[in-house]
Amino acid sequence: MRRTTLAALCLAAAATTGLTGCLPDQNKADSKPDTPARSSASATPKDPFAGLSGGEIAERAMEATTGASSLRMKGDIPDEESGGTLQIDMALDKKGECAGTMSVGGQGEAELIKTGDTVYMKYDEAFLRAQSEGESQADTEAAVELLAGKWTRMSAKGQDAQDIASFCDLATVLGDAEDGRSDATRGKTTTVDGAPAIVLREKDGKDRYTLYVATEGEPYLLRVDNTSGKDAGTLTFTDFDEPVPAQRPSGDIVDLDALAG
Repeated sequence: MRRTTLAALCLAAAATTGLTGCLPDQNKADSKPDTPARSSASATPKDPFAGLSGGEIAERAMEATTGASSLRMKGDIPDEESGGTLQIDMALDKKGECAGTMSVGGQGEAELIKTGDTVYMKYDEAFLRAQSEGESQADTEAAVELLAGKWTRMSAKGQDAQDIASFCDLATVLGDAEDGRSDATRGKTTTVDGAPAIVLREKDGKDRYTLYVATEGEPYLLRVDNTSGKDAGTLTFTDFDEPVPAQRPSGDIVDLDALAG
């Protein structure tokens, strides 16, 4: 599998693994896709990628992006387990720190912070009820009463939190994105949230991807659109090398490890 395609897929896989199991003892970020990139009528004064193929640009973008110590990713990701969509807005770094929000199918919201060896989460009532589908009414009401609107904590080394902790580690999320080569084709210049970018297009079997690579400063990957029908989704990447705002929440915190015994 090629490098750029793999970047999009490994992010989706990591998010699916880590976020749909975010409630303790269950098997089952408020963010919407950014406004579509706006085409720019004027060309970049100086082409930083002059003479490079689309694949070579994609490889430079992957090298720069995977080399960042931290970043923020935001967007919609298909969730194979539920058949729905994950909405995430998460800042994470290579030290395993993260902070942000998530939602599954737009049903409520959960906040997530991981700092040190502890995972903190806070769920609203709508999220808890959506994730309790299939549970008894009594169990659902008990979960809402105990957890809604309250910060919880779990050891990052515990079984319930391991997948989430892995998702919070940027090195793990992007770990396989350096493998292989890309045969992406070049497109026009455009902007992503005001940042100048070049459009690349790539396909892998029936899957189709549109990538946006920064043309000013480091050639970071700014956005990936998966336009492949039911698997369609978008991720944007910002705040490269910025500190992750992961601090322990204040106030009372429900200790889920203690409740589990």
